[in-house]
Amino acid sequence: MSRTIDNAPYTAFHRRLALACSGGPLLDGYILSIVGVALIGMRPDLGLSTAEVSLIGAAALVGMFVGGALFGVLTDKIGREVMYTADLLVMVACSVLSFWVDAVWAIAVLRFVLGMAVAADYPIATSLLAEWLPAKHRGRLLGQQIVAWYAGSVLAYVVGYLFLELAGPGSWRWMLASSTVLCVVFLVIRRGSPESPRWLAANGRVGDAVRVVEKHLGVRVDGRELMPEAVGAARRPGGLRLLMTPPYRRRTLFCGLFFLCQVGPLFAMLTFGPQILSSFGMPGGTVMETLGTGLISLVFLLGCYPALRLIDTKGRRPVIIWSFALMTVPLALLGVWPTAPAAVALTALCAYAFLCGGPNVLDWTYPNELFPTEIRATAVGVATSVSRIGAAVGTYLLPLSLTGLGTGPTMLIAAGTTALGLLVCVLWAEETRGTALGATPTPAGTAAVPAQRVPQAVR
Repeated sequence: MSRTIDNAPYTAFHRRLALACSGGPLLDGYILSIVGVALIGMRPDLGLSTAEVSLIGAAALVGMFVGGALFGVLTDKIGREVMYTADLLVMVACSVLSFWVDAVWAIAVLRFVLGMAVAADYPIATSLLAEWLPAKHRGRLLGQQIVAWYAGSVLAYVVGYLFLELAGPGSWRWMLASSTVLCVVFLVIRRGSPESPRWLAANGRVGDAVRVVEKHLGVRVDGRELMPEAVGAARRPGGLRLLMTPPYRRRTLFCGLFFLCQVGPLFAMLTFGPQILSSFGMPGGTVMETLGTGLISLVFLLGCYPALRLIDTKGRRPVIIWSFALMTVPLALLGVWPTAPAAVALTALCAYAFLCGGPNVLDWTYPNELFPTEIRATAVGVATSVSRIGAAVGTYLLPLSLTGLGTGPTMLIAAGTTALGLLVCVLWAEETRGTALGATPTPAGTAAVPAQRVPQAVR
């Protein structure tokens, strides 16, 4: 670990890096959300069946499941810097090609590849950011990456709404291609971003690590300070195999399961929020559906801001436990009161969305803080992949459940899934506030003990 990095002052370099790294989550939110608006025009233009609509909608999620784990391992092997630009170039190519394709299979393939590229960016960018950030600011800035996701989602609905109003449903090709602009913007912002010094040291390039720290932080670091994780890495198996060894197995299960239990109901709410509200008597229609889903995304976004403060003032563990506990309440209320007035249902869903802020800002904070450099990106990738199982299942089953079981049982299932997430957090959540990256893990099966604290910087 490096106390020089952990205790470094927060500078313009960190701000620019945090902005650059937010590109992946923002593009994820945008790309996953814009297709929902594009399908309004795509469906009649291409004569899509319900199965084809589901295929196009699910393709990116399946791609994310594959890409998260695959590229997380690759990022730990070849470094963060190379992958950092390559994944955005793939997004540019897929976004441009989306304008020209007509065949359903081609659209689905492009969405699948887009999903892989987006999922690849999570372990790449969040690991790079975590390994450069001072410990004092790490939780807040990693948490802000999910804020970028919701900002991208809200932006997608705004852009989609404008296309619908100004150019009509036939503008769906422009909607799909519009992500090209965001990709190019972040390609420019990411120019000159350095490799992680922790990754360099862990892979025997201590001299390069010392030089990159001196260049970007303006301080001289002793190469020996960067060595502990590198020495340990040489004795440990790498990649996915190490994640399931006794010291890390519980942490791997925790990160994957809480993420899964969170995003299962969450993605279903984002995708079918208007349909849920219509079951409580809210009006429907294309414009209402677009604006209604955008409103839900906005509330999810707003809920992240108090959570960002709380994870640094109260700690990671209490925030995630209390968030899951409180998130269960509005879902359970709608489950036992399926005939609630539309205003009550809207309030309950907005309360759920707001309370999701705690787990949201910890989605990438926890896996980055709980694992050492040699498997950090792999851990983020695996957690992302597992979460997309919940997203895909929730998105696929929710409309079937609303039709087959009804609103009450559907909301109770969502409440039960959230309660399972609460149990996972009570049993396995550790406190990582202020800890050094790569700290010795709590052995599996024992009580969570905070890792060694980073001493305050000498002023």
